[in-house]
Amino acid sequence: MLTVDQVKELVGEIKDPIIDVPLKETEGIVEVSIKEEKEHVSVKLAMAQLGGAPQLDLQMAVVNALKENGAKTVGIRFETLPEEKVNQFKPKEENKPKTIEGLLSQNNPVEFIAIASGKGGVGKSTVAVNLAVALAREGKKVGLVDADIYGFSVPDMMGIDEKPGIKGKEVIPVERHGVKVISMAFFVEENAPVIWRGPMLGKMLTNFFTEVKWGDIEYLILDLPPGTGDVALDVHTMLPSSKEIIVTTPHPTAAFVAARAGAMAKHTDHSILGVIET
Repeated sequence: MLTVDQVKELVGEIKDPIIDVPLKETEGIVEVSIKEEKEHVSVKLAMAQLGGAPQLDLQMAVVNALKENGAKTVGIRFETLPEEKVNQFKPKEENKPKTIEGLLSQNNPVEFIAIASGKGGVGKSTVAVNLAVALAREGKKVGLVDADIYGFSVPDMMGIDEKPGIKGKEVIPVERHGVKVISMAFFVEENAPVIWRGPMLGKMLTNFFTEVKWGDIEYLILDLPPGTGDVALDVHTMLPSSKEIIVTTPHPTAAFVAARAGAMAKHTDHSILGVIET
């Protein structure tokens, strides 16, 4: 079984894809732990920018390197490399802030439909998947974002077990039943829990819109996390416009928190298409 020093040596040679510098030089290996009885290696890495194809590249490179050298399973957590550290290696001209383009631009013709709920377990993801597939069967070009960061289930519902492709600096979404799909599930190893704080998750979601090659889609369905927390609020505020469907059950508690989710949609100037009671 690998030792901690061996893991650091193997992973340290892998380059941060954003700044093209080995992790040993950026001090990007934050933590390493090993469970010898399960032949499991867990690493926490810091990289210059989270999300999109670069993070997927780094994740796959680390997983492959460790599995080729004796690890049976690998768990990876990410955090953002401190800005001062990034600036040490990044050319000055690349330090300028980038404008948000693509799907998040004001003149974008894509119709956003967000599926929300006040609490989990009410059938929100089922509604999102069925709506996306139904639109595709009507001949529409449809994308589906599994934005339920902590409880992602869309890939499993759609029978997806492969990872998205990479072309240049863009992620190519997995297509199933005529729907292009992207999910947090594609960026974690072996159903590992997502132990990230709100700001990191917000950056990841932004990358789902800006660094994924969606192509010429007409509708983008978003399976939002339940409730009115940081992630749901980030999605509401970053979209130029969106329509929303609220999913609930007849139970008074579910209906009460669903009303709060609807109130947040109105507060961010998103229109509500209707309520589905499951």
